[in-house]
Amino acid sequence: MKKFDYKELVYSFHKEMLGNNFTLVYEGEITHQITKAFTSLAENKMDSYSEDTNMKKKVFHVMVECLQNLSKHAEDVKILKNKGYAGNGIFIIGRVGPDNEDYHILTGNVIDNSSVPELEAFLDNINNLDRDGLKELYKKQMREGTLSEKGGAGLGLIDIARKTGEKLDYSFIKIDEKKSFYTLRTKISRK
Repeated sequence: MKKFDYKELVYSFHKEMLGNNFTLVYEGEITHQITKAFTSLAENKMDSYSEDTNMKKKVFHVMVECLQNLSKHAEDVKILKNKGYAGNGIFIIGRVGPDNEDYHILTGNVIDNSSVPELEAFLDNINNLDRDGLKELYKKQMREGTLSEKGGAGLGLIDIARKTGEKLDYSFIKIDEKKSFYTLRTKISRK
């Protein structure tokens, strides 16, 4: 068995982050204080890029929606610690593309397999709608949306699609018979 080499891991991770222009990577519990810290770090980074105010607002809005989704819906995965899932979620942000033309926000968290079909159908529905359809779905969810036991009615996901004008890129990776790892990538175009 190969001996664990933390130096190689750290350097490999560093190269991967630089290669993908990821400026912030976090894994663990998402709290209000952590959300505030992330927005402050993102603001400093966008200031260093001389990003305009409208782009900063859009990135902040999407970032906060993604972090709120993680804080509300990520499973407590202490029982899965032995399978490599030691926190409530993962959050990554960076400027990606050949000319760093897009911001990408990536999130991941553990969910129950029983939640996958309904969430997948909801995400597909969002992705199949145009701007007007998203506006109508948002209004409908505001009027009729059923709150989940964790408080969500899907408004955050609809709002992300509305604000970005992009499709939601998601996947579900089966961990075992009870749990899956849900990933969501949100693209915010700078053009």
